Amino acid sequence: MAAPMIPAAKTASPRRLLMQRFAESPLAVLGLGTLLLLLGFAALAPWVAPQNPYDIGALEIFDSQLPPGSVSEFTGTTYWLGTDGQARDVLSAMLYGMRTSLIVAVTSVLGALLIGTTIGMVAAYIGGWVDAVLMRIVDLQLSFPAILVALVLLSVLGQGVDKVILALVIVQWAYFARTARSTAMVERNREYVLAARCLNLGSRRIIFRHMLPNCLPPLIVIATIDLAHAIAAEATLSFLGIGVPVTEPSLGMLIANGFEFMMSGQYWISFFPGMALALLILAINLVGDHLRDILNPRNAQ
Repeated sequence: MAAPMIPAAKTASPRRLLMQRFAESPLAVLGLGTLLLLLGFAALAPWVAPQNPYDIGALEIFDSQLPPGSVSEFTGTTYWLGTDGQARDVLSAMLYGMRTSLIVAVTSVLGALLIGTTIGMVAAYIGGWVDAVLMRIVDLQLSFPAILVALVLLSVLGQGVDKVILALVIVQWAYFARTARSTAMVERNREYVLAARCLNLGSRRIIFRHMLPNCLPPLIVIATIDLAHAIAAEATLSFLGIGVPVTEPSLGMLIANGFEFMMSGQYWISFFPGMALALLILAINLVGDHLRDILNPRNAQ
């Protein structure tokens, strides 16, 4: 009698393993849930916000500086988080401001990721004087404080969402270039790259089709953590009055607008946008820290 065949054990896909390991950390799950919630509110701000805080026709000037929970005597609107000095609903302004901050941060990080990864991988693959020149430029870039470089750039470029994005791309690309180069230096000596060279495949195909997928995990971690840094940098620049203009406010601009009212007791104008900024950065950092632990090869089981 033939022995019964034992079915082969099914191996989980890399995506499923990543989800399982991510779910092992309650803090990471909490951070991801909070981040998705904030992203949803920011994306749907025109539909979920009680008012459009930047539509002058929708504002009632006599409702300025109302404390949280106040009801307008003129419109009957309940301001759950109060109003600011321009009679704007703080909750609505916060949702719109979060949207602007996220657009600036995500766009700048994606731009820096694209530029930095390309430069770093090309430098590692080609080597020689190309690698030396590009890495000296990276070293020069990293030798200056990022916020200082952004301040100088914006003092020349002026205010504007596009100007802030450009400045943040310039100060962030070097981090991705350094990480991409260090990872690609290991990958370029592996068997699959040597085999691709023996087949006379083009350098572009080897770099971006074969090497890039194996270099992405650390770059994803850097991008996630750098997203929080970009949000904080944009808030700092807007708070100083050289970032996003008043017509397209961000969380940093809202905090700056309420700062002058802090000493007179209207704490809510700056407090709630500040709490939203801190919560957003904390949620991103929780997700990024756990991704770093999961994707670290030393922690692989």
